[in-house]
Amino acid sequence: MLQSALAPNGPEAAAIAGISWLLFIGAAVIFVAVMALAALAVSGRAPRLGRHGVIVAGGVVFPLVVLSALLVYTLVRGASLGAPGEPALRIAVTGHQWWWEIAYLRADGSVDFVTANELRLPVGQTVELLLRSGDVLHSFWVPALAGKLDLVPGKENRLRLAAARAGAWRGQCAEYCGGPHAQMAFYVIAAEAEAFEQWRAGQRLPAASGGDAQGRRLFLARCASCHTVRGTAAEGRLGPDLTHVASRVSLAAGILPNDTGTLRDWIASSQHVKPGNLMPSFAELGDAELQALAAYVGSLR
Repeated sequence: MLQSALAPNGPEAAAIAGISWLLFIGAAVIFVAVMALAALAVSGRAPRLGRHGVIVAGGVVFPLVVLSALLVYTLVRGASLGAPGEPALRIAVTGHQWWWEIAYLRADGSVDFVTANELRLPVGQTVELLLRSGDVLHSFWVPALAGKLDLVPGKENRLRLAAARAGAWRGQCAEYCGGPHAQMAFYVIAAEAEAFEQWRAGQRLPAASGGDAQGRRLFLARCASCHTVRGTAAEGRLGPDLTHVASRVSLAAGILPNDTGTLRDWIASSQHVKPGNLMPSFAELGDAELQALAAYVGSLR
């Protein structure tokens, strides 16, 4: 499942699911037992239930022992959360209103390349995420791989996770951050090591564009103040880096499929698609201009 804590695909998510299932099953068993005893007591078929010793055992000793055992188990198990081993890769994730900036880091901590709204990981390797906020409080949550962790302004939190198999999973901002918070999603895509390295090598390169000259001119005139496309004069930092946007699986922070038609609609009327986002709509552009601009952006691979 794309976004489910009940279908873990990594060690941290599996540990969280194990704790959850134990608590769910334990609570269900205790509930059924209590209801059965209550039914016996109401029916008058078990007069011994009213004895002092039974009340103390059932009302004090049993809850104390069981709840203490569950508490110790969850504390010990919770302390071990996080993918094991030293991270093979560090990625800085910065939450913005309402999108995700993803910066892959070199071994010395400098930025290798930047992408947006899509996190790619090598299968079976521990990855450490450096979680930061560019404005307000956000929360990073990809249920299939890990638990929630907040992105706090002025503070860096760290989350380790690993993907047990190749696949794609949806994540979500889990802390209300204003406006279109519910539409601040992202995708995590795990690939085998060789495929991941090929993808990473491609991301380091400038964009390979096949768009026509008109679309490029429109982009530089209308979009370059907010967006970056490496290899061009576009060096804006207010919005997502679009260097290889056409190679991503989604648009608008995980809420739209990535194709030229959807991209055209997003450019023309982003406020209709995602009300309250900080990108203006460009409805004043003619059909030919919108098509040229969408074709250019859709060629950035």
